[in-house]
Amino acid sequence: MSDSNTTNFTNPSTFILLGIPGLEAAHVWISIPFCTMYAIAILGNFTILFIVKREPSLHGPMYYFLCMLAVTDLVLSTTIFPKMLSIFWFNSREINFSACLTQMYFIHCFSAMESGIFAAMALDRYVAICHPLRHSTILTNPIVAKIGLAMVLRCGMLALPYPFLARQWPYCRTNIIPQHLCLHMAVVNLACADIRVSSYYGLFVQFSVMGLDGIFIVVSYIQILRVIFSLPTKDARIKTFGTCGSHLFVILTFYTPRLFISLLYRFGQNVALNFHVLLSRVYLFMPPMLNPIIYGVRTKQIWDRLLQLFSHEGA
Repeated sequence: MSDSNTTNFTNPSTFILLGIPGLEAAHVWISIPFCTMYAIAILGNFTILFIVKREPSLHGPMYYFLCMLAVTDLVLSTTIFPKMLSIFWFNSREINFSACLTQMYFIHCFSAMESGIFAAMALDRYVAICHPLRHSTILTNPIVAKIGLAMVLRCGMLALPYPFLARQWPYCRTNIIPQHLCLHMAVVNLACADIRVSSYYGLFVQFSVMGLDGIFIVVSYIQILRVIFSLPTKDARIKTFGTCGSHLFVILTFYTPRLFISLLYRFGQNVALNFHVLLSRVYLFMPPMLNPIIYGVRTKQIWDRLLQLFSHEGA
């Protein structure tokens, strides 16, 4: 393996992922918490899918969207963690150019899909709280399926230009990516060309997907809060708002780091590289691990079924 960053090529056959620059000697130790996060993400999301499938009372829009989120988190974490752990454990830094572009596509596609699922969950909470008597007639199973299909098509099509844009640029300076995965801007920043098209398209996707989803979520919760504050008693307001607590928490853990890192990649050239790499881990790794924990603990129906499952096995 050559780590030279002065190779003369137009299109590299491989890229080299550095992992965490400057901390290569500690990669094995650093891998322990990330391996734990991956295990929790896999176990937690499969548990959500198993419980919802097994319990007929959970076959409703909220839990169908939660299953979509679990599948998305499973694909996203499996796209990221295995290659990262191979870097930490086996120093396997090379990644084929096409494999890098494939990883790029899946990361951006399924990250955007998470955003769409959160917007769909906000719709479910809006209908459940603002129009409770019409919830079962508005969000029918065919409508939920169409919403899921629309999210897959939207995110799949919007993420498709990322690898094509990255492939068209000449890479004549270096093939070393100073982190552990192939994010769009991390790759195209290596090109020896004017990459404004890639940068502008990335911003367009950020605003048209996460921006519009974020606006939809905010508008939905404004309407939800209006209904909650109009309830006659404090206990009723707290109980109703509690049904949205899990959703609000995962939204904050999802959107805040993503917005910050997206702007940082484009406008934070003077920020330390380790800070870039750290944030890229936070905004990609935390949601797949936290989502099943938050929904499993804070959603009474899922928590009760989980306790029943363990109590039967322990009997």
